[in-house]
Amino acid sequence: MFVQSSNGNEETQISQIENMINRGVDVLVIIPYNGKVLSNMIAEAKREGIKVLAYDRMINNADVDFYISFDNEKVGELQAKYLIDKVPQGNYFLMGGSPVDNNAKLFRNGQMNVLKPLIDSGKIKVVGDQWVDAWLPENALKIMENALTANNNNIQAVVASNDATAGGAIQALAAQGLAGKVAISGQDADLAAIKRIIAGTQTITVYKPITKLATEAADIAVALGAGKAPNPTPRWRMD
Repeated sequence: MFVQSSNGNEETQISQIENMINRGVDVLVIIPYNGKVLSNMIAEAKREGIKVLAYDRMINNADVDFYISFDNEKVGELQAKYLIDKVPQGNYFLMGGSPVDNNAKLFRNGQMNVLKPLIDSGKIKVVGDQWVDAWLPENALKIMENALTANNNNIQAVVASNDATAGGAIQALAAQGLAGKVAISGQDADLAAIKRIIAGTQTITVYKPITKLATEAADIAVALGAGKAPNPTPRWRMD
């Protein structure tokens, strides 16, 4: 078994996948950094008879053998539902994740499933909507600083799509004395986020059972490598 990390670098990941293909692996398990640019690499893997499992994030426009992830729209719905319980009306800022991560779009779909009726009724006003390159906290910090300036700090809730972006946004809120006063979501249940929730500066995070996902992915990879058809029926769910 070979394990490599691209450390959030698109070119590095492409090079690593090509290296794995040249090694003649039986199965590729890929967490795509940019799911939009790997179709040619996946096609090459399939020509070599290599099975491909997309883990956690979808690889777009590619003939993958299996895709395993959480119900990411459900995650977005949970984020938005909790925020509107706390802040049923007011100015909302939408902070999406990486624009090249398919999961970020699914989180947004779920968020909008909940928010749209309140937006349409006028109870919630969206005063800004930006995506955070690479999910980096420092990018979220800059976006939040600009959003606060543009709105004279008149923001009641921030729909941040994960804990890293929430952390960056909270830094900007803290600089204006607003940390803990503006409701803000997250997901991943990072330790730093749990500490912020205890401190009262972050409103919610969504825990996802990574161990279960990883174990299921390993079982599927072994089945694919053995030429067996994996069981597509979920053995567990996230409520």
